[in-house]
Parts: sequence; C-alpha cells; structure tokens
Amino acid sequence: MRTYTRAIRTALAATSLLAALPALRAQSTESEIQALRAQIEQLDAKLRILERKNEIKDEAAATAATTAPKITINDKGFTLASADGANSVKIRGLIQLDSRLFFNDGGGVVNNSFVLRRARIISEGTFAKNYSFQLVPEFGGGSAAGATAVSILDANIGIAVTPQLQLKFGKFKSPVGLELLQSDAWTFFNERSIVTNLVPNRDLGIQASGDVLGGALNYTVGIFNGIADGANSGNADFDNEKDGVVRLIASPFKSDVSSPLQGLSFGASASLGREKTASGRTGGYKTDGQQTFFSYAASTITDGQNWRLSPQLDYRNGSLGVIGEYVLSASNVRPSATGTKTELRNKAWQLAAGYVLTGENSSYAGVVPNNNFDFSAGTWGAFEVTARYSDLKVDDNAFPVFASAATNADEAKAVGVGLNWYLSKAVAFKIDYYQTKFGFNAAAPAVSTTQILRQDEKAFLTRFQVAF
Repeated sequence: MRTYTRAIRTALAATSLLAALPALRAQSTESEIQALRAQIEQLDAKLRILERKNEIKDEAAATAATTAPKITINDKGFTLASADGANSVKIRGLIQLDSRLFFNDGGGVVNNSFVLRRARIISEGTFAKNYSFQLVPEFGGGSAAGATAVSILDANIGIAVTPQLQLKFGKFKSPVGLELLQSDAWTFFNERSIVTNLVPNRDLGIQASGDVLGGALNYTVGIFNGIADGANSGNADFDNEKDGVVRLIASPFKSDVSSPLQGLSFGASASLGREKTASGRTGGYKTDGQQTFFSYAASTITDGQNWRLSPQLDYRNGSLGVIGEYVLSASNVRPSATGTKTELRNKAWQLAAGYVLTGENSSYAGVVPNNNFDFSAGTWGAFEVTARYSDLKVDDNAFPVFASAATNADEAKAVGVGLNWYLSKAVAFKIDYYQTKFGFNAAAPAVSTTQILRQDEKAFLTRFQVAF
C-alpha cells in the first residue's frame, strides 16, 4: 500500500508541473512559481496522511489476526482457543443407544431391551499450555423410567510439568485394566470383556505418569481411595485405607518404522491396599450381556489386604489389532463381622482381535475411515470384524461360606464375534453376538435357582453411536 500511495504522490506532482509549464513559459514570475510549490507541498502532506492511515489499518488487521480467538468445529468436538494455542476449551460428546436381545433363556427373564448406555457432555480445557481440566457427567445408564440419574464420572485437573512428568488430581480411571483405560467409544466390542469385572473403574486420587527412554517406556504411579472390583468411587471417602497403583508399559520397537513389531506394547499393572466393610467387595460380576452371574452374600465383608496383578499387551500392525490381558484379584473377606478371615483369589483373562476390512489402520484410539459414508458419492466408510475369547474363574473357597453355590456360577467362558461399521470418525454402528457358558461349584444343585444360569447366555447386541 505504501508503494502505491508514493506512486500517486509522484504522479500528481509531475502532472502539476506539466500543467504549469505553459504558464511558466508565458509569465515566469517568481510568485507563480512559489504558489505552485505550495500546492505541491499541500498535496504531498495530504498523501502522507492518507498513507499513514492505511498503514494503521494494516497494523490493526495484523494485530487482530494474531490475538483473535480461534474457533474449530469438527468431528473431534467444538474448540475455542486463544490465538497462541496456550488456552483452550473443548466440548465433546458421547451418545450410545443399545439394543439387547437374548435367545433361549427359558422365557422367565425380562431382559430384552433398548438401553441409553451412555449420554455424556464432556468438557475439557487447557490454560497456559501446562494446566488442564476434564469434567464428564453421565446422563445415560440404567436409571428407572421417569427418573433422572446424573453422576460425575470424571472430574480432574492435570499439570504437564514435562513430557516425562504429567500430574493428575481428582476422579478418573484407575490405571489397572488395559481395556478399561481405552475410550468407551473405541473398544472392539460394545461391552468390555468379563475381565474388566476384576479391575477398579473410576476412583479418587492423584497420579504421576509420563514417557521415558525416548517414548519406549510409559509409567504410571498413583495413590487412590481404593474401591472394589468393577466399582466406581463416589465423590468422597472417609476412611484411612488407600490403594497404591503402578503400571509400566514398554514399546521397545516404537521408533523402528521398518519393524513388524513397531506397534507392540506390553507390560503389567498392579495395585495394593486395604479394604474394610461390605463396600470393599464387588457388587457382582456381569456377563458380556450385562447380566449378573456371581455376587457375594449380603453378610460378606472385606477386612484386610487386597491386591491385583495384570500382565497385558496391545499390538497394532496396519489393519490388525490385538489386545490381551490377565487379571488376578485377591481380597481378604469374612462371612460376617466376627467370622474367620479368608483370602480369595479370582482370576480372568481375555484375547481379542479386530481386522479392518477396508484397509484403514487399527488403533487403540479408534478407526478413522478413509472415506466417510456418503450414499450419493458411493462411499461406505470403514468396516471392522472382531473376535474375542474370555474366561473368569471365581475362587472355589468362595463357596458356600461367602457366596451361594445355588444362585451363582463360579466360572464364565465367553466367546464373542462382531462387526463394526464406522460411517465416519464420529458415527458408528456395531453388531455383536456373545455366547457364555457357565461353570458351577461342586456344591451347586443340578439346576441353578437363578434363571439366567440354567443355560448358556446367547446375547445379540447392537449399538448406534455418536462420539466427537
């Protein structure tokens, strides 16, 4: 703009001089020459003022461009961020509508249903680059008709000291189970395997984590209130019993792009603590179809040390994904407040795999279609087939003192197959079939008194999901 105005100023000056030449030739008086000079100086002053105004406008526009907040709306959510990216607020969401259909269950159980499995508005933010927060309320689940049951799943604060040291405070997933730590939207199957029955879910605590050795090793250590198998913590805990948790995951080939083992991660997690009263025992172990197949007697309480150990692995190679984990959960229980203490050890393991038929990469963070579903354009998104085997065995010593052999199974062996259709990164439709065979303690009657345990569970689950 400055070059342009200077050209105008020069052209005007030249034009004025050319126009004045005849007059100068005719009357070359000093006064006329002075008048022309004065006119040129006035024009030059006006052009300088105009040039400066334009410069000010350009400077203001440039300043606005570097300080104005940035708004982003895509399949990852709605984000409002400062121009330098140091501060941001993101709104995400998750909605899952499930249908559950059970076959050959004797007709005596009312269990076929539609379920709003999850309905969440997720708020996340970052301040001054290094400080973050997360707030996740849950509006879905199995609340009764007409009731509104809202719970706080996650509420935590993070401090990123360095890539090697990340701190987290508040309520979040306890870092024990492998599949549990995966996002609820991106597991191979609609429901996590029965192994997840043996690990704690969300708990209150503090943890430190980070990547070391160039990203080849990830560590997590934390102190938590301590909760039972499969449980979620409330928003307060007024006892002195706490759990320590440690998790180490190695990815030794992470930097070797030519190795078929680049996507291999493996390691183990463990927890150690003490629990007391009935709140320290599980509320029950559930099948893939979310039906309870084992629960302790109401009088059973925990009293003493509890610990868990979980070797685990995750492998990704192009369209193939595999996860495997084993969990041993041990707890000290009494049949009543004055009964004899016994340590029970419940065990479970699973191996699951998925293969993306349309060629996209398998990922712990979900499948992203190369082309979203668009009927008019002839594109169909991504398709993934899945398979899983899992087994959970309850300690034989649980029967009949701590749990009824007549109403409970002592083992569940489950096979699952599924098809996942990713219409886009945010939208998915999933179909699963599970079949679970139950085992029983030697003290169990010939026919269980619990209807769902009298035959194999055969469950057909579908899910329509929006996750952004």
